[in-house]
Amino acid sequence: MEHNHNHHQHNKQSNIKIAFFLNLSFTILEIFGGLWTNSMAILSDAVHDLGDSISLGGAWYLEKYSNKEADNRFSFGYARFSLLAALINSLILIVGSALILGRSIPRIFHPEEVNPEGMLLFAIFGIVINGMAVLRLKKGTSLNEKVVSWHLLEDVLGWGVTLIVSVILMFFDVPILDPILSVLITMYVLYNVMKNLKEILYILMQGVPKNFSIGEIEKEITDKTDAIDAHQTHIWSLDGEKNLLSTHVLVDDKIGYTEIIKIKNKVKELMNKKGIEHITVEIDFQSEDHNKHSGY
Repeated sequence: MEHNHNHHQHNKQSNIKIAFFLNLSFTILEIFGGLWTNSMAILSDAVHDLGDSISLGGAWYLEKYSNKEADNRFSFGYARFSLLAALINSLILIVGSALILGRSIPRIFHPEEVNPEGMLLFAIFGIVINGMAVLRLKKGTSLNEKVVSWHLLEDVLGWGVTLIVSVILMFFDVPILDPILSVLITMYVLYNVMKNLKEILYILMQGVPKNFSIGEIEKEITDKTDAIDAHQTHIWSLDGEKNLLSTHVLVDDKIGYTEIIKIKNKVKELMNKKGIEHITVEIDFQSEDHNKHSGY
């Protein structure tokens, strides 16, 4: 189990690392290409990709940092640093998308001539390089990987549009196509980023993970153990993957120590099967004054 967990963590780091180096390499190529073709569009995209590279580097570093073991500073471990990376990347994508919209919308009303041959060449490079990175991150499960993949998918879609537009512009003089398609793609990317951002904020606010029901969990504990009742159950997630639970189980006053251990172990076994890693079970006896324990 530990081996599989470590392998999974290594894959996440490796995926983001490869995406970072692919993106950085292409950014450098784009800068030289923009100067070579005298294309402001390619140079502008190079600046956008440079921002992507910086955020990818940050995502890679924080993903590595998130694997540190728990210590006296962060008793639950460093998993939330991966979530922090996802949050930062989401905000960078939103700002970047706003800048692209700010550049594209005026061009709808005042179209500018572009270099279709240079656009075609770099569109092919862009689709291949960013596409390789997206495929690498496609199977990622962490929010960090998902947000990073949207960074790269935005570039793939953008270069796909550039490819189509460059071919059309070789035969027809309709430069307005470029900004219109750019706006549509940016809005599509923004929609998905906002969905991820909503999920990130939900986790940060310690919302109950979407695939869990407190009522169902308390009923399962009551039905499958010798506990009389389960209450004050709290479920939250560190990063969208590592889930934690604390609960109180009510037992008969006459129950013995061995039975209590059995109940606690059974609760932990049931929760482990649901993918909850950290479980805290507090035992309450019927004769206790439960009013003073209510609330948190």
